[in-house]
Amino acid sequence: MMNSQLRTVVQGMPKAELHIHIEGSLEPELIFALAERNGVKLTYPSVDALRQAYAFTDLQSFLDIYYAGASVLLKEQDFYDMTAAYLKKAEADNVRHTEIFFDPQTHTARGVPMETVINGIYNACQDSPVSASLILCFLRHLSEDDAMATLEQALPFRDKYIGVGLDSSEVGHPPEKFARVFERCRGLGLHIVAHAGEEGPPAYIQSALDVLKVERIDHGVRILEDQALTERVAREGIALTVCPLSNTKLRVFDQMKDHNLVQLLDAGLVATVNSDDPAYFGGYMNDNFLAVFESLPLGLSHAQRLARNSFAAAFLPDAQKQAFLAEVDAYFNALPA
Repeated sequence: MMNSQLRTVVQGMPKAELHIHIEGSLEPELIFALAERNGVKLTYPSVDALRQAYAFTDLQSFLDIYYAGASVLLKEQDFYDMTAAYLKKAEADNVRHTEIFFDPQTHTARGVPMETVINGIYNACQDSPVSASLILCFLRHLSEDDAMATLEQALPFRDKYIGVGLDSSEVGHPPEKFARVFERCRGLGLHIVAHAGEEGPPAYIQSALDVLKVERIDHGVRILEDQALTERVAREGIALTVCPLSNTKLRVFDQMKDHNLVQLLDAGLVATVNSDDPAYFGGYMNDNFLAVFESLPLGLSHAQRLARNSFAAAFLPDAQKQAFLAEVDAYFNALPA
C-alpha cells in the first residue's frame, strides 16, 4: 500500500508523457457531443452504453471500438477540441511535456483531409501551456504503400510534427514490413519510434531497432524474455514507453501486481510510465502512476527515476531537457526528509 506522502509526491511531480494516442483520449461524452454536432449516428444509445462497451479482451477488440469512436472526428474544430481536452487533463496531472501520437489513416480513409487532422491537433497544442509535439503514426495492419502515401500527404505539414511511429495490431505485422517508409522518414530527419513487444515477441523489438532504427520502443514489456536484447537496450539507453493500465486492460498482464515495471527498472532499462489510450484504459498519467505505485514495490527513488526517465527520453532540445530534469531534481530535493 502506498502512503499518502508518496501519493502526493507522485501526483505533484513534473513529468513527460511519451506514449499517448490522441484519438484514444476521446471520452464518451465528447464522442456524443461531436456526433451530435456533426450529425453522425452512433450505434450506442447513450454515453453509459458506450462506456460499458469499453470491456476489451484483447488489442483487436479494443481497436474495433477505438475506430468506431474516431468516426465522429470530421472537422478541424473536432480535432482541436479532442486535443485541448487531453492537454487540460495532462496539465492537471503536472505533465510538463507530451509527445502526442496521431493516426491520419484512421481519418483520411473516411475522407477527412490531412490538413484538417494535423491543423486541428497542432493548433490545440499551440494554445496549451503544456509543451507538446506531434508524432505521426502509420497503421501497421495496412500496407507499406498506404503508409508511404500517407507520408507524402503529410509532407506539406512537415513543420508540424517531429517524428513518425508504428501502431495498431502488432501480431502478424512485424516492423520490417515498413522498412522502406521508415528509411524515407529517417532521410527527412524525423524521429523514429515504433510499438514493439506488447503482444508481439521480443524479435519485433530487435527488428524495430535493427531495421527501422528506432530511437524509442513503445511498450517493449516483453523484452525481458530475451536477456541479450535486454542488456543491449539497457546499454544503449533506448527508452521503453510503458503503459501500465493499458497492459492490464488488454491482458498483457492479468493484474497490476503482475506487471514487470520494477524488473524493467532493475535491469537498467530507461522505462517510462504513460497512459496510451486513457479514455479507454481507465486513466490518464496520474492514474497510471498511482496504479503502479499502489500495486508494486516502488518508492520515492523510483518516482524520481521515472520522472527523470520521461524527460531524458523526450525529443527535446538539450537546453529544454536539462531545464525539465533540473525541475524534477529541485522538486524531490525540496521534499521534507
